[in-house]
Amino acid sequence: MSTGRLVPAAALLQNGKVLVAGGNVLDSVENFITNTAEVYDPSSGQFSAVGNMEVDRAGATATTLQTGKVLLTGGESSNVPELYDPASGTFSATGTMSTWRGGHAAVLLNNGKVLVAGGVGNTGTLASAELYDPASGTFSLTGSMTGPRIGATASLLPDGRVLVAGGQDASGAALNSAEIYDSTTGAFAATGSMANPRYLHQAILLNTGKVLVAGGWDANTLLAGAELYDPATSKFSSTGSMQAARAGFGIAGRGGGTVLIAGGEDMNESELATAELYDPASAAFFLTSSMDLPRFDPTVVTLGNGSVLVTGGRGVSAGWETSWTSAELYH
Repeated sequence: MSTGRLVPAAALLQNGKVLVAGGNVLDSVENFITNTAEVYDPSSGQFSAVGNMEVDRAGATATTLQTGKVLLTGGESSNVPELYDPASGTFSATGTMSTWRGGHAAVLLNNGKVLVAGGVGNTGTLASAELYDPASGTFSLTGSMTGPRIGATASLLPDGRVLVAGGQDASGAALNSAEIYDSTTGAFAATGSMANPRYLHQAILLNTGKVLVAGGWDANTLLAGAELYDPATSKFSSTGSMQAARAGFGIAGRGGGTVLIAGGEDMNESELATAELYDPASAAFFLTSSMDLPRFDPTVVTLGNGSVLVTGGRGVSAGWETSWTSAELYH
């Protein structure tokens, strides 16, 4: 990439390219948040610069809409979101959220709207949620979560509901609770709880219709264990443990239903280069080849050809914490 990026926003575009925007630029000389953006083209294996965002953002969400444009919300910025238009390669402001949000969750609903929930805002950790309507370019409040959450995962279920799991509450304590958002009623309701509280964890919908939730921190304990949420029973159950306890890793679905887990940090908060696969058929994790570099909070996107693009993240170079410029492909 043209610049090192930690926690940028990233999204797979409908044309098969990948947008990577913003993030923290971190090295021995400087540490700042950028508004620059670039696009990865799988056909050439190269990144190319596109227009800059309206504001600097790190930790923003990027959601590809049914129109093909990408909605960017929150991060270290104002409460004014923006749209990326792949046709022009430019960003433009759209709507205004009820509050600034960081560490929030965003997910595209089956009706084409985007649910934006939780995070930290001007008044602290948030329970509120809102909907973005691409047709009008506006946000409107929807039902609030059962409690405030930052760093929760949000997964669209096959029936169109959304599972929100884990994260931290207003006191910073890890949460084991989960809830379901129903877009037909605009309301959240509690569902089964996880066996472990988790933050800096990851979740992904499997081709079985269940949701895999893995890793993360439970207070001062780093977790290797994983759980499955079954929408049919509204319950979590334990599944195989990862080969290494990790948090802040990347996760991506792959052809055949397997899931790639890459990087993160270990118990000493040192960056990891190791990677592993979860196989739903055997409910087990297996080590696979390691990345070229250890990466905490890498950006991980599955490409149309089934390969996985891993970009950026944090590592250590010459004794300094650095946001990597490099990218790699997992085949």
